[in-house]
Amino acid sequence: MKTWRFYLAGFALLLAFDTVVQLSFKLTGQHAFPPEANLAWVARVFGHPWIYVALIGYVGNFFTWMSLLKHAPIGPAFAASHLDVVTVMLASALLFHEALTPMRLLGAGVIMLGIVCLAIAEKGSPQQGTAPSELATLDAMAGE
Repeated sequence: MKTWRFYLAGFALLLAFDTVVQLSFKLTGQHAFPPEANLAWVARVFGHPWIYVALIGYVGNFFTWMSLLKHAPIGPAFAASHLDVVTVMLASALLFHEALTPMRLLGAGVIMLGIVCLAIAEKGSPQQGTAPSELATLDAMAGE
């Protein structure tokens, strides 16, 4: 039970970092528009506080992801790390009044269904959380 709480808390934190990073880039981009290949545009980008929120979010995202990879099964972990597509879409609809079309909602549902399927498949697999190198070592020891 403690492991699932760790996974849920970790993925919730990862999802929060991912969502904040993407929204921060959107806010920075709106401030720095139109994009130009000159120093004035770079100054507009780095003159906006949301770019720093995005950079800090990337650092938090990295450390959260590394911690999760150390403990979580890689298949569901990788899939769950893409839930930010759904949360960014929903947050963008609220904050930026972007359209939630039926196709976007269907895509979000498919992403979530895929993650659930991977989690269920991983739960039923033997030696959950064992790295391939550890499996090879266990196989070699069993053959001795």
